[in-house]
Amino acid sequence: MRFTSNFIFHRKLKCIKLNTNPIKYNLFMESTIKLYSLKAVEIKSYTFALLFVAGNILLPQLCHLVPSGGMILLPIYFFTLIAAYKYGFFTGLLTAVASPLVNHALFGMPGSEMLPIILIKSALLAVAAAYIAHRSQQIKLQNILLVILFYQGIGMIAELALTGSFVAAMQDIRLGFPGMLLQLVGGFFCLKAISKY
Repeated sequence: MRFTSNFIFHRKLKCIKLNTNPIKYNLFMESTIKLYSLKAVEIKSYTFALLFVAGNILLPQLCHLVPSGGMILLPIYFFTLIAAYKYGFFTGLLTAVASPLVNHALFGMPGSEMLPIILIKSALLAVAAAYIAHRSQQIKLQNILLVILFYQGIGMIAELALTGSFVAAMQDIRLGFPGMLLQLVGGFFCLKAISKY
């Protein structure tokens, strides 16, 4: 009888210990998430796109304070990933197209020669993020990794076709690895942080 009581007590204690650190236990576990697919007729689509475009304007400006910060950190894609994954295809695509165009108009960055490539990669990112989020209905590191591999892989082929330069096509891989890591880890935690809203 005493053995049984001790066994039950230790089982309960173990359960309590498991639940005392929910951050460690639930960090990569699924919790309640809200992913949307906002339509073109919804005012929310334009409101959120405007906010994410503002993020895609501010973040590159901060990154350009570091030498070659834009090429290394790839900041113009960050909020496009969040917009498309969280709010769907239309909001993501609107963010993807508006961000490079507004940055170019205001600051001349990206330059005219790079603008078509960045528009293509941004659109590919929006399509991939919205599709994977819609299909999985989950926020997972491997999902975000798939999005990054897709838009970079197809984007490299498009850049090679447009420029004819293998070196130019490989630039994001050669220099932009920290930026892709930022998209993967930063995007994951950012999406997790807003997942219930």
